[in-house]
Amino acid sequence: MIASELSKSQSSPMAKSPLRNKASSCFSDVFLYLGGALLAFLLVWSLWSYAGPDIAGGFPPRVTDSKLRFGFDSRGCLQEEPAVNLRYDPPDRTFYDDPELRYSIEHRIKDWDEKRKEWLKYHPSFAAGARDRVVMVTGSQPKPCKNPIGDHLLLRLFKNKVDYCRIHGYDIFYNNVLLHPKMNSFWAKLPAVKAAMLAHPGAEWIWWVDSDAMFSDMEYKLPLRRYDYKNHNMVVHGWANLIYDEKSWTALNAGVFLIRNCQWSMDFMDSWAQMGPIGPEYVKWGHIQRSIFKDKLFPGSDDQTALIYQIYKDKSLLDKIYLEGEYYFEGYWLEIVKTYDNATEKYMEMERENPKLRRRHAEKVSEQYGAFRESQLNEAGNAKGSWRRPFITHFTGCQPCSGNHNELYKGDSCWNAMTRALNYADNQVLRNYGFMRPDLRDTKTVVETPFDYPDDGPW
Repeated sequence: MIASELSKSQSSPMAKSPLRNKASSCFSDVFLYLGGALLAFLLVWSLWSYAGPDIAGGFPPRVTDSKLRFGFDSRGCLQEEPAVNLRYDPPDRTFYDDPELRYSIEHRIKDWDEKRKEWLKYHPSFAAGARDRVVMVTGSQPKPCKNPIGDHLLLRLFKNKVDYCRIHGYDIFYNNVLLHPKMNSFWAKLPAVKAAMLAHPGAEWIWWVDSDAMFSDMEYKLPLRRYDYKNHNMVVHGWANLIYDEKSWTALNAGVFLIRNCQWSMDFMDSWAQMGPIGPEYVKWGHIQRSIFKDKLFPGSDDQTALIYQIYKDKSLLDKIYLEGEYYFEGYWLEIVKTYDNATEKYMEMERENPKLRRRHAEKVSEQYGAFRESQLNEAGNAKGSWRRPFITHFTGCQPCSGNHNELYKGDSCWNAMTRALNYADNQVLRNYGFMRPDLRDTKTVVETPFDYPDDGPW
């Protein structure tokens, strides 16, 4: 019977070979085995991924190309900064593990560029965007304000800075304690800036902004590439001719400055701070400053005149310090608050003519619309006399916390101007939320903006 069946199978062209059947069976077993192994692997992988970094033994989770491209995590949620891993700090030793490290302004930091470079090597997710990463530092005194509305004004001034940083993706540190007991008043900024450099090795720039300065153009973004072009390490609003020809202590304003997080900046701040209360010749420096800069109002050494003095004595510092005068890196409030109304009309005119500018959009993509508006503002210029929004309005001489404003200003001119300026900037923020204040003098009243505002239609 077997022979007969074998004979039939051999004679029939459609019959299957037993060897072929056996091979097919083996392949099936192999596929079943591999399929089971793959299923088991996927099950273990899913459990491992769900458990997170505890099972991973401290190694950073692998970021796939698709995650980097689209910014989604494993749950399909959009991430704020998908390339930065905030939960990963490896056990490798860095400068933070050095017991000799001191944050105080009195202690020098050496080899900072190398230390930053090493830290970024161990934190590669921060390294990619380090060149454009900015940390804003601001602050105020530790005690309540004497001026009855001082704390309210400081809160609104801080809110303005938070709004700006949120829109442009910057970090912000608000300090309201003296980090060095002797470095008070205008000198308090230097210890805060140095501490911020050490606390943020992943940031390229530290941006000091006085508490009485505010952003009046919420769209304008720092032109960082301008300062990279010649490797400038510090940016301050000022004019060289006023330093060398006029010898004026108002040749620049140290209330707003941008400083690169590097060894040069560490060394420069050390020499700058030595002209302050921690320096052994603090009183002497006050006399020297006033002997050169005749318009200096008070005898003591101050941070602004100390900065001007160093540039005056060493002109080569301008190779590293950029005196920004091409736009309002900071602007004197008495000159520019009165320009707000004209700027508002011009911007509304632009929006009526261009539907893209008045299109509703999410706040997170505001920079795109700001960049598009820049192309429409070429003819406006960006300095004194321009009809565009001034970037920063600085209320120098107003002292909102103490209330002891400059005697040159009449009555409530400071507080009224601050209210207008804050509402002017806040309208730019509220616009993304569907509201605005129709009257800049009235803080409380807001109205909902129509769909195609400010165009009258049709829509």
